[in-house]
Amino acid sequence: MLNFELYNPTRLIFGKGQIARLAEFTPKTKILLVYGGGSIFKNGIHDQVRAALEGYDITEFAGIEANPRFETAMKAVALIKEHGIKFILAVGGGSVIDAVKFMSAAVNFEGDPIEILQKRMLIKENAMPFGTVLTIPATGSEMNSGAVISIERTHEKLSFGGQALFPQFSICDPTVISSLPKRQIQNGVVDAYTHVLEQYLTYKHDAFLQDRIGEAILSTLIEIGPSVVENPGDYALQSNLMWCCTMALNGLLNKGVPTDWATHMIGHELTALYGIDHARTLAIIGPNLYRAMFDTKMEKLAQYGRRIFNLQGPDEEVARNAIERTSAFLESMGMELHISRFSQDTDAPEIIEKRFADRGWLGIGEKQLVTPEKVREIVQASL
Repeated sequence: MLNFELYNPTRLIFGKGQIARLAEFTPKTKILLVYGGGSIFKNGIHDQVRAALEGYDITEFAGIEANPRFETAMKAVALIKEHGIKFILAVGGGSVIDAVKFMSAAVNFEGDPIEILQKRMLIKENAMPFGTVLTIPATGSEMNSGAVISIERTHEKLSFGGQALFPQFSICDPTVISSLPKRQIQNGVVDAYTHVLEQYLTYKHDAFLQDRIGEAILSTLIEIGPSVVENPGDYALQSNLMWCCTMALNGLLNKGVPTDWATHMIGHELTALYGIDHARTLAIIGPNLYRAMFDTKMEKLAQYGRRIFNLQGPDEEVARNAIERTSAFLESMGMELHISRFSQDTDAPEIIEKRFADRGWLGIGEKQLVTPEKVREIVQASL
C-alpha cells in the first residue's frame, strides 16, 4: 500500500428534511447564495433554504452553467467584494459547487485568478469559507476539495483544488432526486461509476480494502442505477445513489492506491469543444481508453470482470469481456458511446492531441503512459 494522508474536514448532514437544519451550520454573516437555473424554485428547495436562513443577510447569484464558466464565476467574485460577503452557500449540483470553489479560491487570490486554472494550482490557504446544499448527486464535489471550471474564451475545461477548498458542511437530502430529469439521474450514476473506475482500473496492488470498497460501490450502482432512473421517488434508491456518488469521490478510495484520471482529462476536452455532458464524455472515452491501454490494465480488468460481472476464463478473455460488459452497462444507463452522436467534427483527435502537447501533458494515467499520441488514438476510436 502506498503512503497516504487522509484529511477531510467536511461535515456531512444526510437524510430527509435536513435542509431545515441549515442555520445550525451557517455562520450569521453576509452570505452569497449561489445557484444555477430555476430548478430550485420549481422543486421548493429555494423556499426551504430561505426559510431555514430567515433573518440572514443574503445576496443571491444565479446563472451558474451546467459546465461552470470562469467568466461567470468572476462576476460573482466581484459581487462578493462589492457587498463584503463573508460566506458562500452553494445550492445545486457539482457545477454550482465547483463554481463556488473557484469563487472561494479567487476572491482573495493575489494575481490573475485565471492562473488558478491554467497552472492547476493547489489552494492551501486564504480561501473564503463555504457550505453546500446538494441538489444533484453525481460528482462528489460536496465532500471533496477538487473542481473543474471552463474558460469560454479558450474553450478549455481545467481542474484545480487544494485543502482549503473543502466545504465546511454539506446538506444532502436524497429526496431531491425525485424532481430531477431522467438525463441528470443517468449522468449521476455514470459519473460516480467512472469516478470509481479511475481509482480502481489501474494495476494490481496490495491495498485490498480499497479495492473492495470500490467494488461495493460499483456493484451497488449496477444494482440500483436503472431502477432509480425509472423510480426516482423510491427513498431506498435515492439514498443509496446519493451516498454512492459521495463515497465515489470524497477522497477515501484514492488513499494508498495508484489512480488514473486520463478518461476525465480527455473527456473534459469533449465538453469544452462540443458541450457534451460530462458523464457522457466519460462513457464515450472510458471503454476506448481501456482498449488502448489494455496491456497495462489487463490484470486489473480481469479482477474487475470476475468480481463485478462474475466472468470466468483466462485473464485476457475475462478482461476483454469486462470492457464489453462495461459498455453494455453504460448503454443501459442511456449513454451514447460515440462522439458522432453529438458532433460530426472529425478533427477532435488532432485538436486534443495538440492541446495535451501544448500544455506539457506528455504522459498521464497511472503509469504516465497515455501520451498525446495515445490520446489521439483513443479519441479516434471514439468518433
